[in-house]
Amino acid sequence: MRTLVQRAASASVSVENKVVGRIGPGLVVFLGIAKNDLESDAIYLANKIANLRIFASKASEFALSALETEGEILIVSQFTLLADSRKGRRPSFTEAASSDKAKELYEFFVDQVRSTGLKVETGVFQKHMLVEIHNDGPVTLLVEHKSNQAHY
Repeated sequence: MRTLVQRAASASVSVENKVVGRIGPGLVVFLGIAKNDLESDAIYLANKIANLRIFASKASEFALSALETEGEILIVSQFTLLADSRKGRRPSFTEAASSDKAKELYEFFVDQVRSTGLKVETGVFQKHMLVEIHNDGPVTLLVEHKSNQAHY
């Protein structure tokens, strides 16, 4: 499981010209699910992201977590995070989970983040989406489950 996390001043996601998710200050999380991923990966990453110290305090630029700042979370499914572009010019997605498995783990991940008490908004799984992000910093981090990093 791979996530791309961006600290945002605000963000929104639209499907067919309709906003389906909008947040204020917080995090935008793009989530890619691999075929070998498990619920335990989602639990680990949900906890890691909610507690990731990437918000500023008076003392440090990276001192507070979304939980401590009551940051909002926008989660967007993005299988292209699993792309392998090492060969040729067209990316391969052979490591990406099937759509059924990915949807199940995506929804499980969303539920895990919601269980932290943070406000969570989402995109729409398997739809073409337009994401507008006001990246704060900019701060962008690749966050993966530690046991699966070698699989990509």
